Amino acid sequence: MFVLVGIGLLFASILVGFIMDGGKIGALIQPNELVIIGGAALSSLLIANPFSMVMTILRSVLSLLKPSPFTRERYMELLKMLYDLFMMARKEGLVALDKHVEHPEESEFFAQYPNFMANHHALLFLADTMKVIVTGTVASHDLAEMMDIDLETAHEELVQPAHILAKLGDAMPGFGIVAAVLGVVVTMAAIGGPPEEIGHKVAAALVGTFMGILLAYGIFAPLSAALEARVRGESAYMACIKCALLSFARGDAPLTAVEFARRNIEPSLRPSFTEMEQYVKNLGGEEQRLAA
Repeated sequence: MFVLVGIGLLFASILVGFIMDGGKIGALIQPNELVIIGGAALSSLLIANPFSMVMTILRSVLSLLKPSPFTRERYMELLKMLYDLFMMARKEGLVALDKHVEHPEESEFFAQYPNFMANHHALLFLADTMKVIVTGTVASHDLAEMMDIDLETAHEELVQPAHILAKLGDAMPGFGIVAAVLGVVVTMAAIGGPPEEIGHKVAAALVGTFMGILLAYGIFAPLSAALEARVRGESAYMACIKCALLSFARGDAPLTAVEFARRNIEPSLRPSFTEMEQYVKNLGGEEQRLAA
């Protein structure tokens, strides 16, 4: 939502300032310049990336219209799920986890935590790592390295749309110059015409440069930064799972393992130890308390 507000405020401030300076909105309406810049940007995007990545970028940008999914409530649910999972392993043994981690999408246990289950990568990351822990054949440092490889690979995939948008933003001033040069070519061809016609064509050429710079620093660069922030949120969420699993694999108590995860949550979203302890041990009562 704030993305739309920001874009609206960007264009509104520029147009209002332009009008206050005596400019006319009609002078900025140059569809031909937009066709050149927009067509060049889309073409470069298709040349450099497969169509699937283009669609991923589109979905990622549209996701910015919604609030970040990594809220305090979602982290609380994660901590509760981890605690219950570790308690199950302690009471019933690691063998009891087999049916849940072998087919996590069908697990009745994970179904109790819909937000976590909706995060496909987090679900598989937890399930695959628990399979390794259940076998008991991997040392703690090897398990940490294994999880780091998984998280790093996932991060590289998730951050690609942000990097591609940043590169596209870097190219936009160049596309604006292309549009401006073509406008100058048209102007030179009409050099013998009326002065007002030449002035109109020069203005159109300058609009091309203006649009290229505006789109680069006003649209693509902020969108790229916003996507990177979303990826950092995903990485922090996954890091919580990693810390808890490493602690559990060392033999720590369930509450201690969950505390490792809690410490990895950024301070603005992190519950206190008391809140976390009450929540994981009595979900219903804590939900009522938070609602109040």
